[in-house]
Amino acid sequence: MADKKGPDGTGESGRGKQHETDIRDDDLERRRRDLEASLATRRPDRLEGKDDAKAAAGYGQALKLSSEFIAGIVVGVGLGWFLDRVAGTSPWGLIVGLMLGFGAGVLNVLRSAGAVAEFGQGGKPRDPKE
Repeated sequence: MADKKGPDGTGESGRGKQHETDIRDDDLERRRRDLEASLATRRPDRLEGKDDAKAAAGYGQALKLSSEFIAGIVVGVGLGWFLDRVAGTSPWGLIVGLMLGFGAGVLNVLRSAGAVAEFGQGGKPRDPKE
C-alpha cells in the first residue's frame, strides 16, 4: 500500500494510461471551431470590439466635456480672486468671477457638444459627428 502513489495505484498522476499522443491537434482545432460557432450563435448582436470602442469614445467625450466645464469655472474664479487682490473688492470679484466662469463653462460644453454654433460661423451649429 505504501508504493501506491497515484489515484489509480500505478504511481502515475494525471491522465493515467492515456498518453499525450492520443489527442491530436486536428481534434483540438475542430473542437475550438465548434465552440466558437456555438458562442457566435448565442451572441449574434455583439460584434467583436465594437462595444468596447463605443464605451471608450463615450468616456473620452465625457472627460472632454467635464474638463471644459471645470476649466471655465477655474479660470473665472482665478480671475475674480486676482481682481479682489488687486482692487481690494473682496469677495465681489470672486463671486462675479465664479458666475462668469460657470457661464463660460456651460457655453464651452455646449460648443463642444455641437449644440451651439462656434464664434464666427454665422449662427449655424456644427455637426456633432465631426
